[in-house]
Amino acid sequence: MLQPFILALSLLPWIPALLCSTEGELSVLEGQSLTVPCHYEPQYASYVKYWCRGKTKEFCSSLARTDVTRSANTAEEKVGIFDDPVQLVFTVTMSNLREEDSGWYMCGVEIGGVWSADVVTYTNIRVIHGLTVVNSRLSGGEGSSVTVECHYSERFRESEKKWCRSGDWSSCLSTGSEGSYDDTSVAISDDRTRTFTVTLKKLQMRNTGWYWCSAGQQKMPVHVQVTPRPTTTVSVTSPPQSIAYLPPPKPITKESGNNHSHILWSLLVCASVMLLLGLAILARKLWKKHKQDPVLRQLKEIKARHNEYSGDVGDQQSTAVIFLNRDSQDIHMY
Repeated sequence: MLQPFILALSLLPWIPALLCSTEGELSVLEGQSLTVPCHYEPQYASYVKYWCRGKTKEFCSSLARTDVTRSANTAEEKVGIFDDPVQLVFTVTMSNLREEDSGWYMCGVEIGGVWSADVVTYTNIRVIHGLTVVNSRLSGGEGSSVTVECHYSERFRESEKKWCRSGDWSSCLSTGSEGSYDDTSVAISDDRTRTFTVTLKKLQMRNTGWYWCSAGQQKMPVHVQVTPRPTTTVSVTSPPQSIAYLPPPKPITKESGNNHSHILWSLLVCASVMLLLGLAILARKLWKKHKQDPVLRQLKEIKARHNEYSGDVGDQQSTAVIFLNRDSQDIHMY
């Protein structure tokens, strides 16, 4: 009975580690990097942190420790560790991941001592082959451009990259052996470092729809939404017109009212005098015409009698002399 009790006591320090919950599963494309944050309690700020591969401490292969310089880490080109005691978190970065790097990993705080277990968290990392896009839904205005960024795993580095409209495989555009394609509406560029970009230029409304970003046999859907160009109204602005400055009218006072009355009275008197003068001249002319009318009638009668008399005499010549006395209005003929 004593031996099982001693065995149970020896396992107590490791029970917390065995019962720790995991961070879950993380997936990353082959050839890419991954950063894992590991949080801890304030009382462990000064403790040593580590990152190892495995699910138990006894069988966990150490990859990086905060008490070991980077040059001394066993995998310095693959794993880096950084502790931030202010934020109470240390981060582990694994770069250039390969398929064989898939598995369970442990980030832990080294407590030390016989009766104290380390504080650890488990993470399962899966390095996969395939293709991903940074943003599977893009939107751009009519006439503008949008760029799709597609990431592929290492094994698709030399594969042909394509951009196709969904439902129409005859529309596929490929990079070919040169790793690029360019025309007036689409440009594809493969940097051969696990990323290729597709730029749609001078978007039109008919470009709205689903597309495929493809590398080898892998493909990812991308939706492009083209929004109409905003209608603009042209406002015609006329040049500023010069406005003459008019001084404000002077206030009407009693003195100005008297001046106005005097001017009006003078104008009225002048107009009356002119009217009387005009009437006098007109009356004089009419009177003269009235005095001349009887004299003219007498002259016409005498002329008529003289014509009759001349016709009766025949070849006799006669001469008549008429004297007009204007003052007496008498007419004498000889």
